[in-house]
This record gives sequence, structure tokens and C-alpha cells, in this order.
Amino acid sequence: MSTSTNAVSEAQAAVETNLIERVLASFDDTPDTRLRELMQSLVRHLHAFIRDVRLTEDEWSKAIDFLTAVGHITDDKRQEFVLLSDVLGASMQTIAVNNEAYGDATAATVFGPFFLDNAPEIPLGGDIAGDASGEPCWVEGAVTDTDGNPVSGARIEVWECDEDGLYDVQYDDARVAARAHLYTDDSGCYRFWGLTPVPYPIPHDGPVGAMLEAVRRSPVRAAHLHFMVRAENLRTLVTHIFVDGDPQIAEGDSVFGVKDSLIKRFDRQAPGTPTPDGRDLGGRVWARTRFDIILAPAGV
Repeated sequence: MSTSTNAVSEAQAAVETNLIERVLASFDDTPDTRLRELMQSLVRHLHAFIRDVRLTEDEWSKAIDFLTAVGHITDDKRQEFVLLSDVLGASMQTIAVNNEAYGDATAATVFGPFFLDNAPEIPLGGDIAGDASGEPCWVEGAVTDTDGNPVSGARIEVWECDEDGLYDVQYDDARVAARAHLYTDDSGCYRFWGLTPVPYPIPHDGPVGAMLEAVRRSPVRAAHLHFMVRAENLRTLVTHIFVDGDPQIAEGDSVFGVKDSLIKRFDRQAPGTPTPDGRDLGGRVWARTRFDIILAPAGV
């Protein structure tokens, strides 16, 4: 494929090539061979981009301003750089590279910017919602390895937004809601109450949102529920489940996180339908879904 560098004179191309070679050579003595590989590859690709599009100084200055703004809005509750990585598909590409398909192991997807360490623990059958608003949803399943053996004691982190499309960290009152962790039982099974997922826009009041608007892309994510599953000698899984029938799946997930195998039925239950654990929902509509999780061996 031809690039616009073909339009420059031989003398100009020689100047640009000489610069690349000098920058690459500046990393030759890096003791860490992996760091040297990363830095030199970055230089090659960055310079190739600059030369391909014949980047102007004004465009480069605007790019620096954009990255500066991304840094300024980032804090302990909002990670705009993760958001930028997500909307560029870089997060999903990194996940693809690092989570090669193995047997029938459950597919991985994006981590997202809203995970928090030290979410409260709930018992099996407990409720992650806390004070978060939304339609109750019963979630259950089993965790096994790729040989079909149940995985007992697996730690499952779950988190999601409320019915208004907001995560707890997006509020100013330090609430902890719609997130928790629990452990599988001796047979590898788990169960909990959460909320029926809804579509929501990623934070788009900052530089990443401005970029999406400039290129006429929607900030909306398909409805989903986050999982992170960890167990000894097995590959940690970061994934979501998505709601079958959600129109946003067809319209496009803003961070490219949807995989067909992760789309699950969320069956709505009429008011008064008995719940699996006998919980009284006061005549409310509720939903239920099942998500069986298969973990690949560690190191594959």
C-alpha cells in the first residue's frame, strides 16, 4: 500500500529516515531487552504514522493538548486514559493478544475504568445492589476448568451501573453500590442478586467525549454486567455478559467489547413470580440469567 511519504523528494526522505535511525540507535544500550524492543518498535510506528499522514506542527500541538487534557481529568475515580484506550480498540486488542482462545474457555473482554479494589464481600445469594436503583436480577452459574472440573473457592468480582447508567464512583457521596465479590461453593456454583443491565454512555464530558463527537461516534455501551474471576492455577478472567435483544449490540458498543458468546438471555419474570431463594420483591418485575464460566489454565 502506498503512503504519502512517496510524494517527498529523495533528499527529504533521507533526512526523515536518518532521524529514525538515530532515535532507534539511542535505545541500543538499554539493558532490559524487552524495554528496548518496546521503545524501538514504538519509535518505528510513531514515525511511520507521522510520515504517512504528513502530520502538521499544528496537529501535533493539538494532539499534545488533547493528551494533556486527558491527564488533567484523570483522578482516582476516573481513568480517562483507560477510556481513550477503550474507544480506540486498544484495550480489546491487548486482551485479544493476551487471551488466546483455549478450548471452550470463556472469552475475555474489556476491563473498563470503573473497577475498584476492596468491594464488599457478599454471601452466596446475596445482593450486590446496595442502594443502587434498578430492576432486580438473579444471576447464577458454575465455574469450571476446561476439563469440566468444578472450581471451588473461585473469587468472583461483579460490578455494574444503576438504572440511570451511572456507577457508584460517578456520584459525589462516596457510596459503594452495585459491586461486590463472592466465592464459589464446593461444587463451583455461585449465585447473587444484581440489577438487570441497561445501556449507558461512557463519560463523554471530557476530551475523549469531545473526540467521539468530532468523529460522529456514539459514546453508548451495550448493556452489560462485569465479572472478574480468579482461581489458583487458572487464568484470571475479565469479562462481561451482555443482554440478548439489546438494540445497542446491533448499533455498536462504543468500546468494541461485545462477543457473541457473551450475549446471554435475561428472562423477565412477571410480578409475583416466585424467586429462586424465596425473596419477596413486593410484586416487582424481575429478571434472571445464567452464566457458566470456564477458566483456562494459567500460563496459556
